[in-house]
Amino acid sequence: MKRIGILGDIGSGKSYVAKYFGYPVFNADQEVGQLYKKDKKTFKKLNKILPKYIHKFPISKKEITTAILSNKTNLRKIIKIIHLEVRKKMYSFIKKNKNKKIIILDIPLLLENKINKKNDILIYVSANKTEIQKRLKKRKHFNQNIIAMFKKIQLPLAYKKKRSHFIIKNNFTNKFVKRDINMILDKIL
Repeated sequence: MKRIGILGDIGSGKSYVAKYFGYPVFNADQEVGQLYKKDKKTFKKLNKILPKYIHKFPISKKEITTAILSNKTNLRKIIKIIHLEVRKKMYSFIKKNKNKKIIILDIPLLLENKINKKNDILIYVSANKTEIQKRLKKRKHFNQNIIAMFKKIQLPLAYKKKRSHFIIKNNFTNKFVKRDINMILDKIL
């Protein structure tokens, strides 16, 4: 099984690109959303360390945002709990898909959390900064301060780009993304 890791800036369209590969995708952001909505154990852990902010289940994005914005250390506390659970889900996903030719890992902190393996094929999704900002502002819970905090815990984009085996220029049109993906698949299969 080949593992493809998708890298890029927040809002660059990593998930958009990942789905066009046509192989099973592990989407870490979706998994985090599911943990907040459906995992009572995660709620109890977060409630224990942040009772002032996290007090009802399912956990709302608003509570998480308030916790993060009110104290910089809260983001680290949340990450410590959430990432452990997401990692477990990722291992389960990999095990479930072990007979697939390719799996896609859409994990924003793939390199930061040292989840990648030496043989992983890394693909960097590049997009126009203005287009990224326009798209981010359309998101339901858009908050520039939260985005800035998440960017601080990420490795520099130039480093991610340099580590990547391929770069996909995402102009948010299916035609060009599909073309680039087909060229990559031709090279790795």
